[in-house]
Amino acid sequence: MKSSFHINADIRQAETLPAEFYRSQEVFDTIREKIFLRTWQYIGDENLIPLSESVYPFILMDNYLTEPLVLTRDNEDNIRCFSNVCTHRGNIVVNNPGRVKQLVCMYHGRRFGLNGAFKSMPEFEEAENFPRPCDDLREFVIRALGPFMFVGLNPAFDFDEVLGLMTERVGFLPLHEFKHDPTTSRDYLVNCHWALYCDNYLEGFHIPFVHHDLNAMLDYGNYTTEIYDHFNLQIGYASPGSEIFDLPDYHVDYGKEIGAYYYWIFPNMMFNFYPWGLSINVIKPIGLNKTRVSFITYIFDEMKFHRGAAAMIDKVEREDEFVVEGVHKGVQSRFYSTGRFSPTREKGVHHFHRLLAEYLAKDI
Repeated sequence: MKSSFHINADIRQAETLPAEFYRSQEVFDTIREKIFLRTWQYIGDENLIPLSESVYPFILMDNYLTEPLVLTRDNEDNIRCFSNVCTHRGNIVVNNPGRVKQLVCMYHGRRFGLNGAFKSMPEFEEAENFPRPCDDLREFVIRALGPFMFVGLNPAFDFDEVLGLMTERVGFLPLHEFKHDPTTSRDYLVNCHWALYCDNYLEGFHIPFVHHDLNAMLDYGNYTTEIYDHFNLQIGYASPGSEIFDLPDYHVDYGKEIGAYYYWIFPNMMFNFYPWGLSINVIKPIGLNKTRVSFITYIFDEMKFHRGAAAMIDKVEREDEFVVEGVHKGVQSRFYSTGRFSPTREKGVHHFHRLLAEYLAKDI
């Protein structure tokens, strides 16, 4: 099995990724190191560590990257992210969220500050050339869109470029006033390859055929996709009578009836902004044939949300599940190899496939 592919830059001539991409365990494993390790992941909002001297341990993409990390907030409200692995013998340092003045490994008592710096260690008085910089906890870069935080383990691109361009369109929204709604946030297990779920998200082509209720709310004829380096944006124009954004007069889309901004960030994050708030979707590979999709809801305008938005989100998700599980079964066929892109409706999928091919071709 090969682990590199080529997608023609000209969508009019390009073929999709071949079925081999979705069937190969070797490719699936290579994606973990060449793509997920080199990109950015959503880790939650600032309320995970609401107070000074707070810590929050978590596993980044459990069952795939499975990287133990810990968030800290110090007395000056600096939020940082570190490896949650003791630099002595590899024990997990922080096991529970809470408030602490320092990080202490329960195995042999090694201590670290909330800034990750090594502080002390019993019985090491005779150790030479100690401590060294590698005795500090490994720190990872955090970036934020309002209260929403992202971490890069070894990122290959600057996330500030993504955030800057997103802010041009959604910066007018009071993101710190968005409230997490646990009652409508949930995980879905989907029997498909994770990239097939992203393929489906990245085109509005299927909406009239799969999502009849959603199609009634959108002006499909004006549905557009804008392509950027490591993300793309689908703009959903509202049909008459549907909810639209109240855009300020300085906004690039002022005067347009926008019902939704759908942001996809390579490789597996979706930020869906609506007049009622935000639905974050994080696509998490579990295995070659199984994916966890986390839907995380933040409400800004409850009146607009309760006018059917919650039911619509769940219904659309179930419809998407049915389709992508069918595609997953289909690409297992020995008689299917590859397809073509619609030049007008599948620009986002073409963009995604090109990025996947480019990252798989890189040396690490």
